[in-house]
Amino acid sequence: MGVFVLGYVSLKTKFPNVILYILFGTALAKFLSENAILDLMGEIAIVLLFFLMGLEFNTKRLGSIAKKIWSSGLLDIVLNLGVTALITVLFGLNWYNAFLIGGIVFATSSSITAKLLNEKGRMANAETEFILGVMIFEDLVAPIFVAILIALGSGTAFTGTDLLLLIAKILGLAVAAIILGKTVFKKFEDLLIKLEDEDIRIALLVGIATLFGGLAIYLGLSEVLGAFLAGVMLAEIGKVERIQTSISPIQDLLLPLFFVSFGTTIDLVHGVPYAGLLVTLVVWSIVAKVLVGIIGGRWYGLTKRVSLRAGLSICARGEFSVVIAALAAANIKVFSGIYVIIAAFIGMLLFNYAPKITIMVYGKPVKTKKNLRPPMF
Repeated sequence: MGVFVLGYVSLKTKFPNVILYILFGTALAKFLSENAILDLMGEIAIVLLFFLMGLEFNTKRLGSIAKKIWSSGLLDIVLNLGVTALITVLFGLNWYNAFLIGGIVFATSSSITAKLLNEKGRMANAETEFILGVMIFEDLVAPIFVAILIALGSGTAFTGTDLLLLIAKILGLAVAAIILGKTVFKKFEDLLIKLEDEDIRIALLVGIATLFGGLAIYLGLSEVLGAFLAGVMLAEIGKVERIQTSISPIQDLLLPLFFVSFGTTIDLVHGVPYAGLLVTLVVWSIVAKVLVGIIGGRWYGLTKRVSLRAGLSICARGEFSVVIAALAAANIKVFSGIYVIIAAFIGMLLFNYAPKITIMVYGKPVKTKKNLRPPMF
């Protein structure tokens, strides 16, 4: 009932529901902490989230995106993940936690940003394709990053050989998914059409997502990477609307429970951990994303004005930051949760005021006069 009320409040106030769900979980931490059912439902939701995300990327689209956005995407990794990790180490944290926090800062919230683009009528703007390209790049990096984090956090020594083996496993699983998608699952849509019972269809699709997720875990990778690749595999059939229609309601129902579950792990009784680092990273993360927009946007072919507007529009953190933060322990998880809440709120404000800030910096755009007179012959 609480999730419904918060969802309704979010709908009416246009305030990100991710933040409300996390705060709700934090408020009920004493009652819901270590709730096995809540945690299980949250895990299934994340698997389905990445499965649906993978459906958006067949191999042809993956190649097209890589050609257009790779330079801006690498800049995003360097500034938001790399520099953030260095700053975190300078504050005395170890490299694993620095790497983890870098991942949290790296990931723009796709749900918040896409929702704001639609609500503010900016889907047709010049910067929107660039913004969506950056988010897609981050969506592709996120499951691989989570897999690497899990390997690093396993407690055993992680050598160069282990890294090569990890990359080989990721590539092997990806190649297997693509081959299956182009062979075994080529006629998968025909099977879905024959399955007239929706319950059986849902069971089959959820089974495929969780099976690949389980295979990834068996290989020492992340279940979200396996689920994502399962989506990529089925994306090869071309028309994925039937799959999305079946799975989306289940994912939408369960996903709030993941954020509530994450909120239950945030204990504010002992205050805000690493307050100095928190303030520093909030500031830096805004600067870094704006730089990705300003520099990356110019590389992409946007004007200075449009590039700045793009940078101001990609500062919100949300669902993927929470997924990565869930891998943290103790104070780092509390720190991460507080950062996500603050960054999501500030990012939403910057998005709303991006056009006004751009005008303050560059002035009002000059409207070109069109000559409507008929040509003289």
